[in-house]
Amino acid sequence: MNEPVEVQNGQPMTETTYFILLSLRPGPGHGYAIMKEVQKLSQRRVTLSTGTLYGALKRLLEQGWIERVDDLAAENGRERKDYRLTQAGQAALDGEIERLNGLLTAAGQQVAGKPNVLQSNPPRG
Repeated sequence: MNEPVEVQNGQPMTETTYFILLSLRPGPGHGYAIMKEVQKLSQRRVTLSTGTLYGALKRLLEQGWIERVDDLAAENGRERKDYRLTQAGQAALDGEIERLNGLLTAAGQQVAGKPNVLQSNPPRG
């Protein structure tokens, strides 16, 4: 098993960051498409304003988790900036998915009544 990627000083990834990165996993996307995909992936729990999205994209660019790809000509002659995951962004996303899977596994075992490591190995003292 790979070492989990430590993000944001060892803290879990925010939902906004998680869903933005997840929305870019299949391939590049522009701002409006990212906003719509985040809303869809989060089952409408996360709705990004333009300011929140572009602030997050700026931070993710600075962290090296995403990068701009060549601007594509959009409808109405307006330029559109597309973004895609970098290898570092993919590693961060994979680490967060692994962390979340670990949480779900522990919860599933607890609900099913299976002992976890702490229950099966009580502290000595």
